[in-house]
Amino acid sequence: MHPAIGLLWFLGTIAFMEGFAYAAHRWIMHGPGWFLHKSHHEPRKGNWELNDLYAAIFAVPSIVLLLGGVQLGWWPGFAWIGAGIAAYGAIYFGFHDVIVHKRLNHRYLPKSAYMKRIVQAHRLHHAVETKHGTVSFGFLYAPAPEVLKAQLNAGGNAGVRGPRGRQADQAPGPRR
Repeated sequence: MHPAIGLLWFLGTIAFMEGFAYAAHRWIMHGPGWFLHKSHHEPRKGNWELNDLYAAIFAVPSIVLLLGGVQLGWWPGFAWIGAGIAAYGAIYFGFHDVIVHKRLNHRYLPKSAYMKRIVQAHRLHHAVETKHGTVSFGFLYAPAPEVLKAQLNAGGNAGVRGPRGRQADQAPGPRR
């Protein structure tokens, strides 16, 4: 396979993975897979959470396609597709786990409008503690924060987390 064609498969797979990640996040993780994903919407205790199993689950197709395309004589495009899945995983890890959730210590502060928008959208996603009523399920693309805030307000703010530091026995205050 010509490397230019392979590169198109690689880049196309990265783009496809954003759509796949959106669908998996919205309808699997906030659906029947909530039993794993719920840990990601709660304060983390330690370095790991049950939600981290999704990374291992989503790595399997990448590994199989890379192995088949490189070592087992399958169609060479499978290697490029497997590499695209792995690249999306690496990009996701960098944005989501490192930049947004700071699972690795760093001092990076988003300066570009794009990065600020992605971080804000993910924070708005985490404003909801429950399986239902949240917004912004993609990661490399996110609607404007104003749109997401309007969606949260339209949903009546069901499940929206109260201000940090509020005692559980205090009466709930106004939602922001």
